[in-house]
This record gives sequence, structure tokens and C-alpha cells, in this order.
Amino acid sequence: MTDSCAVDAAQQQTLRPHAEDAFADELKALAAADDRPRPERWRLSPWAVSTYLLGGELPGGTVITPKYVGPRRLVEVAVSTLATDRALLLLGVPGTAKTWVSEHLSAAVSGDSTLLVQGTAGTAEEAVRYGWNYARLLAHGPSRDALVPSPVMRAMAEGRTARVEELTRIPADVQDSLITVLSEKTLPIPELGEEVQAVRGFNLIATANDRDRGVNELSSALRRRFNTVVLPLPGTAEEEADIVARRVDQLGRSLDLPAAADGTAEIRRVVTVFRELRDGMTADGRTKIKSPSGTLSTAEAISVVTGGMALAAHFGDGVLRAGDVAAGVLGAVVRDPASDRVVWQEYLEAVVRERDGWKDFYRACREVSP
Repeated sequence: MTDSCAVDAAQQQTLRPHAEDAFADELKALAAADDRPRPERWRLSPWAVSTYLLGGELPGGTVITPKYVGPRRLVEVAVSTLATDRALLLLGVPGTAKTWVSEHLSAAVSGDSTLLVQGTAGTAEEAVRYGWNYARLLAHGPSRDALVPSPVMRAMAEGRTARVEELTRIPADVQDSLITVLSEKTLPIPELGEEVQAVRGFNLIATANDRDRGVNELSSALRRRFNTVVLPLPGTAEEEADIVARRVDQLGRSLDLPAAADGTAEIRRVVTVFRELRDGMTADGRTKIKSPSGTLSTAEAISVVTGGMALAAHFGDGVLRAGDVAAGVLGAVVRDPASDRVVWQEYLEAVVRERDGWKDFYRACREVSP
């Protein structure tokens, strides 16, 4: 087996390939057709990066699939920000594709989406700056060989794009270690009396959740270092249903789920339920309803429908039905058993039960509701 065949076989076995691997053909086609100016060390021009995110058709007929469905101007602002010396902060409620957009931006700009710091309450400063190989440190003292660069340091040295996920989950003192990086484009190494200076092409994309505030707010000093782009929830039910259908199809193929019949009707139902409970109002604007404690995001709708597809394929007749998604909807809505169960029961009886054509969905939800 040749090296290229071995790589292809390995990628086929990967549960979730990185964006630059999963869409390598599209990125290659864009690079070949892209004759516009490219910033230093960018794989594509800003126009081509936007086309990669939003989709389109190239002069040779190659179709670029949309990775993000939303306002074009927001994507253009995000891409333009990365072409400057300002870092990019993608802000939004859960499920607005912040991580997804961050990964694909990095893949298109740098050809590498793996320079990632995953923010948690336990993220240490070493994850953002650098750490040490303690065996070498004890044996030979501080040296470049003993230093373990963080993804941010590597991105600075190589002129690539670094990613920081869930920035507001990171402790405040660790967050602030980014200030010098973003303002001075320098990372001091006091132990060695040296510093790493960012080369052209370096930038940073951070994501943050503006509903679940995490454990620490961003300081005003750090926030000023970012250009903030707020990613909204899908504007219409049709747009959200289209996003869910696209992602479910992609996930189904990556998981080798047996082909199922068109599930458009159930996808629209799930999206309708989530939007109504999220908005506190029925789609026709006539009935106010209570909202549960969860976010009921587009990402959760994708998870519910994907699980339903698996049920339909493995334990049903291959047709996505109400019974396949009912348990998933219940699990997404009822996060707090005390309060959310009441909200769900009221919604079932006041809205779902009375809606024409929804009797099967009502019965399926009643069967799985405690």
C-alpha cells in the first residue's frame, strides 16, 4: 500500500476528520481557482475563504458546499478581521456554530485547524503560553529543548491561526496571559531571557458563549484586543431545518448509518418544537408558552434527529417517524426535572395535542414522558 493510500484509509477510519482533511478536495479546488491577493502565509484569499464557508460554484464547475448558513456579511467581517492584526471573537448562544466556524476558518486560512486550546475551568497558563518537559528540565535546566510550546506559541512562530474554545470558561489570570500576545504580538520566556515574536500570518480565533457566562467574564483589557462577531440563531424555521438536514446527512455518512428515507417532515417538527419553546411563543404568534431551562440549540436538534435516524435505520423500517425523535426531544427539553417537566407537559397538552397533523407526535411524546 502506498503512503497516499495509507493516509486515505486512515482518514476513512477517522470518526471525525479535521476540516482540512474532510474537505481537502474543495480546498484544493479553491486554491487552484483563486487568483486574488492572499495575505502572508494564507492558503487562500479572503474571498476564497468566504466562498469556502458560505458555498458556491467555481468557474470549472466544482461545487463548494456551504459550511455555515447565515448572514454573508458576518462571515466577511470575520475573514477580514483575520487579515488584520486584530484577533477574532465569535460570540453567541450555544449551538450557533461558533466552534464549527472557527475550525473551518482555520482550515481555510492556515490549512491547519489543530492548533487548539480547549477552555475549561481547569485550563492552566501552560496551555496558553508554554510548559516544560520536566525530565529534561531537571537534567539540563531551562533550555529550548526542555520547553513545550503551546498551540498559541506554535501558531505565532509558524504564522498560523490558533484557536481558543470557550474563552470565558478559562480562569481570569490565564485569560489575561493572552493580552501581551494579542497587543504586542510577543510571548516572553523569562526563564530563558528570550521571547517568541509572531510572524506574519499569525492570528487567533476565540469562541465564547454569551448565555452561559462560564466562570469568568472577559476583562475589558482583553475584550479590547478582539473584534467581536456575534453569530445569531437561524432567522427562520426553514433555514434552521435546512441546516439540520445538511448536518444530519453529513453525520449519517460519516457514521455509516444505513440510508434512511427522507425525514424532512420530522426534522421540521423538531425544529418547530425547539423554536417555539426557545421563543416562548407558538409559530403563529397566538399562544404564549413557558420556556425550559435549556438552550434548545440547532446543534441539539441535529443530535436529536441523528439519534432518530439511527433508531429508524436499525430498529425501524428506515423511515424517520415521530417515535424515533420523541425520546430525544424529551431529553433535550427536560434538563431540570423539577421545572422543565412542567413546561414540557403544558406544551404537549396546550399546543401539540391541538395541532392538526401532530397526533402521532403527541402520542409518541406521551409514551416516553414520565
